[in-house]
Amino acid sequence: MSKVLYNIFLQLYASGVQVASFWNSKAAKWVKGRKNIFSEINSKIKEIQGRPVWMHCASLGEFEQGRPLLEEIRKNYPQQSIILSFFSPSGYEVMKDYKGADYVFYLPMDSALHAKKFLDAVNPCLVLWVKYEYWFYYLHELKKRNIPTILVSGIFRDSQPFFKWYGQIWRIMLSSFTHFFVQNEDSKELLKQLGYDDNVNINGDTRFDRVLEISENYVPVPFIEEFCGTDKVVVAGSTWEEDEIELLHFINTNPGIKFIIAPHEIDKENISNVKDEFPKSILYSQLQLATFNATLPHVLIIDNVGMLSRIYKYATVTYVGGGFGADGVHNVLEAAVYGKPVVFGPVYEKFDEALGLLQAGGGISIDGPVKLDAVLKNLLDDETICRLKGEAAKNYVTEHAGASKKILQFIYEKRLLTS
Repeated sequence: MSKVLYNIFLQLYASGVQVASFWNSKAAKWVKGRKNIFSEINSKIKEIQGRPVWMHCASLGEFEQGRPLLEEIRKNYPQQSIILSFFSPSGYEVMKDYKGADYVFYLPMDSALHAKKFLDAVNPCLVLWVKYEYWFYYLHELKKRNIPTILVSGIFRDSQPFFKWYGQIWRIMLSSFTHFFVQNEDSKELLKQLGYDDNVNINGDTRFDRVLEISENYVPVPFIEEFCGTDKVVVAGSTWEEDEIELLHFINTNPGIKFIIAPHEIDKENISNVKDEFPKSILYSQLQLATFNATLPHVLIIDNVGMLSRIYKYATVTYVGGGFGADGVHNVLEAAVYGKPVVFGPVYEKFDEALGLLQAGGGISIDGPVKLDAVLKNLLDDETICRLKGEAAKNYVTEHAGASKKILQFIYEKRLLTS
């Protein structure tokens, strides 16, 4: 892709979001959040002492990867100011009040002017770019200013444009990074083909650190605890319609088992659709007002954000959604860390953590409702198998933790935060 085509893409993207904002709530938040964004940044940034660390995350999932490192920096360098930016509303809207950063902003749309204005205002001493989402002008401007820029938990595949004949502009973006911390050997080898070797470390995935932190600082959810009681429980997290269809038969034929469904999208329309799929269900917002008795439905639908990582603890067996869609399975580590077997759909090849969990014996992939029914029945009926798979899942997480501290050690050794 040439710079001309890249600029056309940026214009089409921005125009498309503007049009979609008339009916799509996410697009509307994207547009509204960037209105007068530079006035907001300039007015707030004046209060910061010294040059901040800037961490950029595409969305909430990437933030969960970067968060352990950000909090290690805050703990070890308490006087260091921190700026956090998001591209997506699903990250910004949830974390805009996050206390681990001094300020949280939307990243202005990529352009030469915006990149210059943003970096003039923020003037970071170190940039942490989490996993992916590469913006040419921001990265180019960082390189021009010789600002150390680290890729955190990067992962590369030969199908990406960096490794294609048309990927020149993408390869230029890679040259802006001063160091790469990647998740696996394949990523390191691919970067080596482009001439990156001495500045690449295989470091694993910082999400292992994050889920361990959540489990170690667990905060109970009383209403969920009361709903589950002493029954066997299946928690299905980050589900899409395809996942809910797969689960439908087993849920309808097992009224003696409690089911908690946490849809990936919680807008009013989707929650209504999920409620229609499971008419004998109750929303979490309704559960808080309910009287707990024998007539309470056995299906609970979570209609809020931020609770799922704690709800998995109440499961006997977990199901993680996304594995029947083109984008693939969601975060299996949030469930595995509690020592629960993790079941998911067939689209998982791009996700090292799902592959690793399968190999460790803590995960099970299913390809349809018949196999899903059989797997859930086996796990729920056989306590020994369920326990052993749960232990394998927990062990897999603990054995792969520590990536955040390794990056922090690198920052310390290179004196990147020492004035």
